[in-house]
Amino acid sequence: MTQSSRYSAVAIALHWVIALAIGFMIWLGWNMDGNEARYQLHKSVGITILLLTVARIVWRLINRPPPLPAGMPAYERAASHFVHIAFYTLLIVMPLSGWLLVSTSYDFDVPTVLYGQVSWPDLPGVGPLSNETGHGIIEFVHSKLAWVMIGLVALHVAGAIKHEVSSEEGVLKRMLPGLFGKADAPSPPPSGFFIAFGAAIALFLLIAFVPPLFSGSSQASSSAQDSPAQSSGIEPNWNVDYDASSIQFSGTHENARFEGGFSDWTADIQFDKDALDTSAVKVTVRTASASTGKKLYTDSLKSGEWLNPSDYPEAVVSLTDFKATANGYTAEATLTLKENSVSFPFNFTLTEEGDQTRMTGEAQLERKPLDLGQKSDPGADWVSETIDINVDVLASPRT
Repeated sequence: MTQSSRYSAVAIALHWVIALAIGFMIWLGWNMDGNEARYQLHKSVGITILLLTVARIVWRLINRPPPLPAGMPAYERAASHFVHIAFYTLLIVMPLSGWLLVSTSYDFDVPTVLYGQVSWPDLPGVGPLSNETGHGIIEFVHSKLAWVMIGLVALHVAGAIKHEVSSEEGVLKRMLPGLFGKADAPSPPPSGFFIAFGAAIALFLLIAFVPPLFSGSSQASSSAQDSPAQSSGIEPNWNVDYDASSIQFSGTHENARFEGGFSDWTADIQFDKDALDTSAVKVTVRTASASTGKKLYTDSLKSGEWLNPSDYPEAVVSLTDFKATANGYTAEATLTLKENSVSFPFNFTLTEEGDQTRMTGEAQLERKPLDLGQKSDPGADWVSETIDINVDVLASPRT
């Protein structure tokens, strides 16, 4: 059976989707400085190109491409094969080099979240390259590969146009979608769709979801070993209703307000408004439970320069020196986080709700004394230096 001169519909779709993605990536690369959304989109599209290229290569191995025109000179055939091989190589190497680039960032630890939804891990084992020299070399190579890609695109387009307008049999219509250039001979139906795209999907799932499962279990184990149960030295006389209580934080990022909270914390409360001098509170917060309304922010909080729960699974707040004020109460609060301790006033009010009491309080913390975000944003150019803390606790007296 004579083979058709046109590519299959799947090959055509992959070709144009990847081509458009490459053009968009080049534009993003030139227009993303200082723009977090474009920076994240650049990384997302790069990983998408990598996965689509895997599908395209598998598809090509299963479905033989149409032959080149019979009248094409040997040197042009060789040039065409070279450009195709170079393209496939770059379509793998460029996303990998970009992935390596963000994985070796030593002064700007921003996680990768694909399209704002899926956490994408760093490449493992790249620690020795995470320095100014190593990162600089990778950045240089990645940027120059972009120019190589632009050159190959120009050669590819020029070659296609040349063969289309010359006296030879054109090649452009072989890859045009739609009704352009009907097949001149029937071909066996293409096969391997599920194999090609299954390989890409399997790779995505393996990278995006398996590492967090392993790291999550090891982190939980590490936390259990590093944080044995210890007595707070407090004799609690209140039971906290955790379902009706919360610890929230808020601030600004790029002048836009963000809010978040901790979902896992415990409080030992020894409080008597008639015996303030003997009152004391200890709150233990699991730092890995921090979350916000935006996945990128949540993942950032779990990085080493922010809360770093893998090394510091808990933060502890102690309240002492309680005093009554005209508007409620105040206490001296001491927060210990990542081996740093800061003290600040904590003002709160108490409201009776039947047989329960609701405490609402607030405080403000500075990031710098707590060593939060001091590598990537020491001058608070992105994230506000001051973080607002709001606490709402519903408790009932122990009987």
